[in-house]
Amino acid sequence: MRSTTARKAVAVLLAATFGVAAAVAPAAASPPAVRQAEALELHKAITVQVLKRLFEDGDVAVVDRFIRPDYIQHNPLAPDGTAALKALAGPLAAQFPDLKYDIKRVIAEGNLVLVHSNVVLTPGTRGTAVVDIFRFDGEHRIAEHWDTAQEVPATSVSGNDMFSTVSSPRTNRPGPRWVTPFAKSVATAYFDQLLVRKDVDAVDHLAPEYHQHNPLIPSGSAGLRELFSGLFQQFPHLTVERKRVVAEGDLVAVHAHYRTGPEDRGQSVVDIFRVGKDGKIVEHWDVVQAVPATSANDNTMF
Repeated sequence: MRSTTARKAVAVLLAATFGVAAAVAPAAASPPAVRQAEALELHKAITVQVLKRLFEDGDVAVVDRFIRPDYIQHNPLAPDGTAALKALAGPLAAQFPDLKYDIKRVIAEGNLVLVHSNVVLTPGTRGTAVVDIFRFDGEHRIAEHWDTAQEVPATSVSGNDMFSTVSSPRTNRPGPRWVTPFAKSVATAYFDQLLVRKDVDAVDHLAPEYHQHNPLIPSGSAGLRELFSGLFQQFPHLTVERKRVVAEGDLVAVHAHYRTGPEDRGQSVVDIFRVGKDGKIVEHWDVVQAVPATSANDNTMF
């Protein structure tokens, strides 16, 4: 019965959110792996619906429907709880009636959903690159939230914007879930070797044509060895602490705390990698935000 209900919920939410129909099969036809995949799709659909309806429409009713009252908040501008979220989102939608939460990619693993978006308050402006991470509880309700935000600059060294997919196939959707463990192992090995252990030989994990969306770094892997060697020399006490990883298909996102030294509050950074079939990383996006001196909650950004 629970499986049938969950499948129907997936169908309804996917139809409402994405405008597509989802088939509902009998519960007996649902092995554990299928039920897990259904839960991930349900959580993705809920997340998209909450962000769109709350921030674009100012519909605070979605908060009570999908978010726990004891919601834990890591955004430094907001306290814990759903009342604070309503107080933030309601006036924002009224102040910016044309606000667009332009969701670019959504990936889910375990109880986490990660959303990479371009949030534009006023049409015609570049807006902000935002990564939201939501943790779901066992009842399919949002229990916790982290985010990282960065203003979109006017120019990019590589010529790529902060959101598009350049590598083939040019889709923002993650690849099939069966490749997730492989892609996750490649991306985390690269991340740990390069940024945690500061070993520049990690660039061997990158495809020669490596497509870059960080606006300050050129595309291609050729010059990255020298670039990171210079960075590590400039900041010999740099530490990068990996906090959480969310992977689906060929997309792997790493949320980490970057600090140049023990006295530095540092930066909240989300790196998103796309892993090719040959085990080389072919594309990279990131969002970087300085950790502020004060926060409306006691949870830190991590």
